[in-house]
Amino acid sequence: MARFEYHARTAGGSPASGTMTAASRSEVVRLLAQRGETATKVVMATGGRDVPRSPRGASQTRVAVTRGGGGGRAMSGLELASFVREMSTAVEAGLPLLKALQSIAHQPRSARQKAMLDHLITGVESGQSLADAAGSWGKPFTQMTVSVIHAGEVSGRFAEVTSQLADLLDRDIELRRSILSATLYPLIVLGVVIAAVVIVVTLIVPPILTAVAGEVSSLPLPTRIVEAFASVMASYWLYILVALLGVVLGAKHLLSLPGPRLKFDRALLHTPILGRLLREVAVARFTRLLGTLIGAGLPILDSLRITRDTLGNMELARVIDDVQDQIAHGHSIAVPLERSGYFPSLLVQIVDLGERSGRLESMLLRAADSFDRRTQSAIKLFTAVLPPVMILILAAIVGFVLAAILLPLIELQSALG
Repeated sequence: MARFEYHARTAGGSPASGTMTAASRSEVVRLLAQRGETATKVVMATGGRDVPRSPRGASQTRVAVTRGGGGGRAMSGLELASFVREMSTAVEAGLPLLKALQSIAHQPRSARQKAMLDHLITGVESGQSLADAAGSWGKPFTQMTVSVIHAGEVSGRFAEVTSQLADLLDRDIELRRSILSATLYPLIVLGVVIAAVVIVVTLIVPPILTAVAGEVSSLPLPTRIVEAFASVMASYWLYILVALLGVVLGAKHLLSLPGPRLKFDRALLHTPILGRLLREVAVARFTRLLGTLIGAGLPILDSLRITRDTLGNMELARVIDDVQDQIAHGHSIAVPLERSGYFPSLLVQIVDLGERSGRLESMLLRAADSFDRRTQSAIKLFTAVLPPVMILILAAIVGFVLAAILLPLIELQSALG
């Protein structure tokens, strides 16, 4: 037996601490759970004797093998949101955290998900916080997810905070699906038309041009252009594919460098229609995530740092860096947001009022619904404008190819009288 010092949370969320004699850390966690308390930290008391925990070691080995050979994430984003909501519901119903995890693990799961849950349960049994256990597993637990879970554990509002996290994950998935559905159809149409044009130019146009070449004094300009394109494609198609691959890989490498990526992201934000969509998406995510993190009890600088890494744009990340610098020097959040020009005046006013009134998190969460609606409007505008623009471009390409085919035939018919 050994003596342990523990820190825990009661069912009502109040902190509790003390010492306990037990065979292992997991035994301390189990005994606390029986009393309706959730262990947040269990350490060996000064002068105590640690007891080997071979079962835990075996479990960790099994998890490591599964993770190494699992071939990817244990959960998709949708499954992660569902898992977080299940945890929130179970804890809100009165189950201690460990019992909640065990109950979730007993439900039908894939082998990789069972391994992940085994890892979380083993960590919590040994005295780790759930956030630490999730962070040590890796994907799909992002830094943002781990930070919010940690805030819920230490604040005593685990059920409430993780419910907000599940809402946040659900909204993020819904937003990604909306953007994907807005761009998928035009991209498919573009690919089909490009493939059709290439087939026509390389397989259909050359025989027609060969037939009329000796009958027409000079080919029309569109025909000569298409003929040159077909000739180049037929002779150098392999080199063209290699060149395109080189351009893609070169662009990918270039965008991995901070300087070019910053310029590219800045240009994207100023692109007509698409730039507005990107800004609206970033503003909605910034507002909801920052409000959720502050409401969960995270310090404002930590909340901004986590939010910064989820915006997906280096130019906006630079703005958030400026905000953090201003706060570190005792200034307001609203001023650098307004100075950037990327955040709407409504958000700036809400942030300014929230800072003055001390209700920043509640005002951000309330405003997030409004910015979500603005994002949906931007997606609808993008969806409405993109197809006609693409149709016009594709119609011009197809019309040019048809002109290249028909003009020499018309001239040939005129020559034959």
